[in-house]
Amino acid sequence: IGLLDGLNESESEEHNKNDVGDFLKNTFYHPRFYINTKDRTDLVIHNGPDSKSFASVLIEAKKPSNKSEMIRPDNLNAKAFHELILYYLRERITRHNLEIKHLVATNIYEWHVFDAGFFEKTFAQNKTLVKQFTDFEEGRLAGKTTDFFYKEIAEPFMAGLNAEICFTWFDFREYDKPLRNDDKRDDAKLIAL
Repeated sequence: IGLLDGLNESESEEHNKNDVGDFLKNTFYHPRFYINTKDRTDLVIHNGPDSKSFASVLIEAKKPSNKSEMIRPDNLNAKAFHELILYYLRERITRHNLEIKHLVATNIYEWHVFDAGFFEKTFAQNKTLVKQFTDFEEGRLAGKTTDFFYKEIAEPFMAGLNAEICFTWFDFREYDKPLRNDDKRDDAKLIAL
């Protein structure tokens, strides 16, 4: 309720990202797991109480009004997913992080949660993609910006991907009524969430 009531759709992506971080800290993670940005990754849940521990969850947070960059259950080939690919490859390939568990894309209302095993198998073990990523990171390609990676590497890779992508999706707006009313009978809908 606090997250939804505090949401200001006209605020910046940075503002909304901070709301997501506070929500995660206040609901479960703090103080056992450190949550903050990491380099260019919007939010990271570490597997320990400080930033020295490995990243365990990588989160891309979009503002609710940014529909063009946010993924949808029927279209994952959007900038938010391209960003998750880059974040994952930087953690896994560059930092040799073996402890990533999940990747998340959210606009505060909608949450798409991916198992890191899919990213490992599909992206980190794809030799062609890893070579392109390494060449990009080392400045050997025509472009050096993250937008170049998204448009020239990640987007075409996703367009040619012929694999089923499993993920968990939920929308907090579908839980607004049981969250706010006094009827305990419909609280069962919140258990799975």
